[in-house]
Amino acid sequence: MWKAIPGYNGLEVDLKASYKKMKKTGKLDESKVVYKETSPSVHLKDLVPHPIFKGNPDKPMVSFLINVAWGNEYIPEILDVLKKHKIHASFFFDGSWVSKNPDLAKLIYHDGHEIGNHAYSHPDLQQKSEAETMEELKKTNDVIIKTLGIASPKWFGPPSGSFNQQTVETASGLGMHTVLWTVDTVDWKKPATNEMVKRVVSQVENGSMVLMHPTQPVAEGMEDMITQITQKGFRLGTVSELMSEKRVNGTAWDDE
Repeated sequence: MWKAIPGYNGLEVDLKASYKKMKKTGKLDESKVVYKETSPSVHLKDLVPHPIFKGNPDKPMVSFLINVAWGNEYIPEILDVLKKHKIHASFFFDGSWVSKNPDLAKLIYHDGHEIGNHAYSHPDLQQKSEAETMEELKKTNDVIIKTLGIASPKWFGPPSGSFNQQTVETASGLGMHTVLWTVDTVDWKKPATNEMVKRVVSQVENGSMVLMHPTQPVAEGMEDMITQITQKGFRLGTVSELMSEKRVNGTAWDDE
C-alpha cells in the first residue's frame, strides 16, 4: 500500500560515552547508558521514484499538509494557532495562487512553514502529457522561487491526489518527491468541526500525514487537532522533518 517509506535511524550503545559516565562508581547503571543513532542502509534517495503516503511507521511524528489554492480568509487564523503552539506545517502552493497572493505566500513562509509545489492551475495530472505536467510543476517552482527567494521545493503534492507514474517521475526530474496523505480531513465538504477533529485524531498513527486546506472547519479545529494529537504522544513537524531519518528527540529509546 505504501509505495515509498523513509528509513528511521536505529540505536546502539555508545560504549565509550557510557563507560565514561559510569567510571567513577565502577558499577553498571542502566540509567546512565548512552545511545547513539545508526543510519539505515537504504535511504529514501536510493529508491526509484514512487509516491510517499506516510513517514516511517516507527517514528512518533505527524505532519500537516495544507494545500493552498483558495480560502484566503482562513489563513491568518490558521497561522495564529500554529504560531501559538510553535508548530510548523508544510504548505503546498498552487502557482497561480502565489501569483495572485504574493503577500500571503510570504507571510506563510516567513512564519517558518515549509513550502511545497501543488502545480500551477489545479490540473488533473492523470490526463496530462509529460510536457504539460513539466510545465505545471516548473512554472510553479519558478513563481515560488521568484516570490519567496528560496530554493526549489523538495516536495510535490498532486492536486486532488490525481497522479500516475509519469507524474511521479516528472516531479523527480525536478528534484521533488511526490507526497500524498495518510489521513484526509475532507474539509472541503464542510463537515462539522468537532466530527472532523474526532475522525482525524482517531486515525493518526506514527508517520501519518494529514491533508487539509485553509477552510473554516480547519481554522476552527486546528487548536483541538494539535492538542489532541500531541496528547496521544506524537510530535508535529514538517514533511521534511517527518521524512528525516533522525529520531524524535526525547523518545530515542522509549519507542523501541
